[in-house]
Amino acid sequence: MRPADLAAIALLVVLAGCSRAPDPAWSGYVEGEYVYVAAPLGGSLETLAVRRGEVVKQGAPLFALESASEQAAREEAAARLVGARAQASDAEKGRRPDELAVTQAQFAQARAEADVAAAEYERQRALLAQGFISRSRLDDARAAMEQSRQRVAEMTAALRVARLPAREDERLAAQASAQAAQQALRQSEWRTQQKQQRAPADATVADTYFRAGEWVPAGQPVVALLPPGQTKARFFVPEAELASLAIGQAVAIHCDGCGAPIPARIDFIATQAEYTPPVIYSNSQRSRLVFMVEARPDAKDGAKLKPGQPVDVRRAGETKS
Repeated sequence: MRPADLAAIALLVVLAGCSRAPDPAWSGYVEGEYVYVAAPLGGSLETLAVRRGEVVKQGAPLFALESASEQAAREEAAARLVGARAQASDAEKGRRPDELAVTQAQFAQARAEADVAAAEYERQRALLAQGFISRSRLDDARAAMEQSRQRVAEMTAALRVARLPAREDERLAAQASAQAAQQALRQSEWRTQQKQQRAPADATVADTYFRAGEWVPAGQPVVALLPPGQTKARFFVPEAELASLAIGQAVAIHCDGCGAPIPARIDFIATQAEYTPPVIYSNSQRSRLVFMVEARPDAKDGAKLKPGQPVDVRRAGETKS
């Protein structure tokens, strides 16, 4: 071998010894965890209060659907509740004062008639003792006196009943009707409130899907929100390296323009492989087998990541070559 060839080989050996294999990096992208806000009831979109890219605070109005029918139903339920409560209250009372006064007057009249009948009986008995009347006249006076006494007993019972509330079963039925009316009102109020949706948390409006005047089916999202920090890195790890990863393991996310690596921790490892036909697991094909892994940064660091942004993920402490 020529001296020049030996020198070239020596140079290659030296360069190989000085170079270092690049640290493994897994390619992926940023995924956003959106909050899709929808109304459980359908209706025409009356107001859209936000625009894409806008930052909203928790409780801020997002949109409102037409709710004339729900408001009318609510007013009807409120009126029915007033009526049911009035009936329940009435069942707890006796008769009205005027009705009670009529019964009291009838009772007084019956007592007066009983007093007259008793006096007449005593007079007829005295006349019979003097021989001025027959026994039949005294019997008639006695019958009239007994009849008047029974009338007094009847009016005494009627006056006592007039002062009593309704029967127990009637009162329970009235109370149940009032409770049912109250629950119907709550349902109507809930339906009315659901036509107006507010932001469940501080967030950025990622997208809107309807314009004012369009019909929105029940349960169809109208606004998509992205709360701060609700982003994660989704990357793909070859099958040969999967065993070295675990839930909770620290990794570093690298992206263009992010500056220093963003620390994160693995919180999901897929149980199924991707990108290789499931029945072809030859040695040559297994090198193409990858598993999806997700890592979540802290909320303050997650704000630096944008959904769809390409990233490289490395184990914590490893750097680019």
